[in-house]
Amino acid sequence: MAQWKTRGHLVTEQNNANSQNLDQLSALELVDLFNREDVQTLLAIARARESLAQAIDLVSMALGQGGRLFYVGAGTSGRLGVLDATECPPTFCTPADLVQGIIAGGAAALVRSSEDLEDRAEDGQRAIAHHQITALDVVVGITAGGTTPFVHGALMAAQQRGAKTVFMACVPTEQVDVQTDIDIRLIVGPEILAGSTRLKSGTVTKMALNILSTGVMVKLGKVYGNRMVDVAVTNTKLRDRALRILTDLTPMDRSAADGLLERSGKSVKLSLVTYWTGLEGETAEDLLKQHHGNLREAIMAHQSNSAADGEQAHS
Repeated sequence: MAQWKTRGHLVTEQNNANSQNLDQLSALELVDLFNREDVQTLLAIARARESLAQAIDLVSMALGQGGRLFYVGAGTSGRLGVLDATECPPTFCTPADLVQGIIAGGAAALVRSSEDLEDRAEDGQRAIAHHQITALDVVVGITAGGTTPFVHGALMAAQQRGAKTVFMACVPTEQVDVQTDIDIRLIVGPEILAGSTRLKSGTVTKMALNILSTGVMVKLGKVYGNRMVDVAVTNTKLRDRALRILTDLTPMDRSAADGLLERSGKSVKLSLVTYWTGLEGETAEDLLKQHHGNLREAIMAHQSNSAADGEQAHS
């Protein structure tokens, strides 16, 4: 594994010519400067569109075959990975272990800076062993500057176990060259505050993770149209969202939708299967299972079978 003694050549460490007089700007001038610079995050995502799409396909295939997704990072990058992983269960009703975040320093590093721990590649290797990562899994290494030893140690260990690996960084390949299955480069240029990668680099990383995880869940059938049909109904806000989905997608009023939601074990997806097919309980659940939880495929298959049965009855 390569070791980086100096990092001053990295684009994430360089001075930004547009912010040389940062300490002399008014509050409004500061806001305007940030706004202009943040345009680079959108351009970076556009340039990385193909590698992001490849990552969505790779991860969705792995998860569809029983694998898991792991984000690995340190500092801001690690926190963003943990955040994205943590939001998958309430948004998509995924098992807690399907998408996981690994951060250098563990849970304590989420609220207290532990920057020195990112220099220990062996900790990254141990984290991979601790989570018993296998060839079914995908490990996404996130490091704005591209050089974090903790991340590189984790990626190396994951590759040795046969896992697929993805690298996500904000420096070009000529500055940090890494051998992984998919290489996502999010080039946003030097930060307004030199070296502070929680700024543009952090923003573009959050955008990329949003795209990756949401794209994967769409591919896994966790979405119907643009509706969150696998939402976990665990509080008042999410129950209201579930009822609005049901009343928007069907002619049911809120009272009827609430009753159906309760009969369906608070599952929006199962409620819709029941409403659209007339199937109840285990029969409706079995239909969904046959189509790996994909609501659209399940409904289309039921309609096709019903039409075929109708034709046979009239022949």
